[in-house]
Amino acid sequence: MTDKNAIIEHTQIQAKAAQINTKTPRIPEGDYVPHEVVGLHVQDGILLARAWREYLGLTQAEVAERAGITQAALSQMESGEAKLRKATREKLARAMGLNPEQLV
Repeated sequence: MTDKNAIIEHTQIQAKAAQINTKTPRIPEGDYVPHEVVGLHVQDGILLARAWREYLGLTQAEVAERAGITQAALSQMESGEAKLRKATREKLARAMGLNPEQLV
């Protein structure tokens, strides 16, 4: 992928996230995942932690602070550079008001 294509793809992902954030996101009860989150995950290849964060309109800094981790660590997890361990998944879920199963 060329740098130009990567920039275009990133811009398209940001546009989708902006569309999602114009609505008030609703966290479904149980272990359900909203269509918008699934779309970001499946169609755009975004990991669920990032897809949920964007759907909820939260910044990395906000989620990281709530979860008690660094923003850099969250960035690595969202990019797939670092593995999302069970304990960290539980922290992220609590930080976003989710069930840990919604991040699997």
